[in-house]
Amino acid sequence: MTSASPTAATADFARLPLSPAMLANLQQLGYLTMTPIQAASLPAALLGKDLIAQAKTGSGKTAAFALTLLSSLNPRRFAVQALVLCPTRELADQVSTEIRRLARADDNIKLVTLCGGVPLRGQLATLEHGAHIVVGTPGRVMDHLARESLKLDALATLVLDEADRMLDMGFFEDIVTVARQCPRERQTLLFSATYPEGIAKLANQFMREPITVKVDAMHAGGQIEQRWYEVKDSERLHTVSLLLNHFRPASTLAFCNTKAQCRDLAEVLKAQGFSALALFGELEQRERDQVLVQFANRSCSVLVATDVAARGLDIASLAAVINVDVTPDTEVHVHRIGRTGRAGETGLVLNLASMKEMGYVGRIEQLQGRESDWHKLGELTPTGDGPLVPPMVTLHIQGGRKEKIRPGDVLGALTADLGYTREQVGKINVNEWSTYVAVDRAIAAQAASRLNAGRIKGKSVKVRVLEE
Repeated sequence: MTSASPTAATADFARLPLSPAMLANLQQLGYLTMTPIQAASLPAALLGKDLIAQAKTGSGKTAAFALTLLSSLNPRRFAVQALVLCPTRELADQVSTEIRRLARADDNIKLVTLCGGVPLRGQLATLEHGAHIVVGTPGRVMDHLARESLKLDALATLVLDEADRMLDMGFFEDIVTVARQCPRERQTLLFSATYPEGIAKLANQFMREPITVKVDAMHAGGQIEQRWYEVKDSERLHTVSLLLNHFRPASTLAFCNTKAQCRDLAEVLKAQGFSALALFGELEQRERDQVLVQFANRSCSVLVATDVAARGLDIASLAAVINVDVTPDTEVHVHRIGRTGRAGETGLVLNLASMKEMGYVGRIEQLQGRESDWHKLGELTPTGDGPLVPPMVTLHIQGGRKEKIRPGDVLGALTADLGYTREQVGKINVNEWSTYVAVDRAIAAQAASRLNAGRIKGKSVKVRVLEE
């Protein structure tokens, strides 16, 4: 097993056998030096070796496997040459977006995302037109293989992303079924945050002399400030609003152990004037998409989630994590807190624990090799005027990729046509059938009504303000 901590000299993308167009695109996208997992895995992966890479979400692993599969792709051959399996639709969407950005160096590369919760009809039509890269969840990929709408005989690269999560979710047999339908002479890249025994079992079944790389966690202890507060169960939900009013983080991910706790906390926060949304397993896919979009584009201050619902969720610049309940699984605690303090920024983790959870706290201390930093609830005093208000509001536009809408079309309609400034427009997400755009809170209602009266790409559109 190789462990990596590259120096700046060895972490330059120009040292890799990548095309000049790809290197120029990386420069343009702001990829200046490789992250540790990229520096550890890319040299071997670009030589076509099978790879087992242990790396957490947010470590730059997507670019590591994306650059590998893109380098071996033949754009002139219209057949599926790379398949990326992901545990959740959210992760599959993020991976697809990242690969598309990296594939800009070659205009002709076609990528299709195959996940459940989306009508099969559209996916079948897209596959009929051919694709180079498929990103999807195991169940839906197997569905297309069974229908023979997806053929893998030209496959050169198979990627298993967040393999440990896929095993947690019971996908072992599905992964094996998909892998058996891939050519034997392919490259397999397996990325996993942890190394449960199922990973070794997968590797033994269908990887060829894999090279194993592991990098130290990306989050140095010093980057994340962790505070602990002892609470009675009856005070727990109210304490969350005390924490939010005291620290006033711009964006907070609050973890609960149960769906019921999630729902209750979101209701309590909303009643107190906070912009809060809940994310749990039973939400319909459309609701789930809307919740994630609003949180990622700064239209919502607090996302309350269970661990299962938050899998594969990668939000940049997350100011704080609140552990409303202590998790009995220490690995999960590390995964939760690693979502803040990324990319050199400082992060804040606020933990609530009752007397009956102290055993779990002890296990976390053991794993982290340090004692917990306890604070008194009496220290929490409001530090601002009223509840936190997010700076943006999300507009929902009926129509997406199927209507050939692109982010640039929406930006043009708001700036060139309606005269808003670029600064008043935030993140734009174009899905298959819907488009979401974040706009400055002060112009939201007016922008929605003017878009409804105007046109995007020459067509009338229906626009509504999403409720928080």
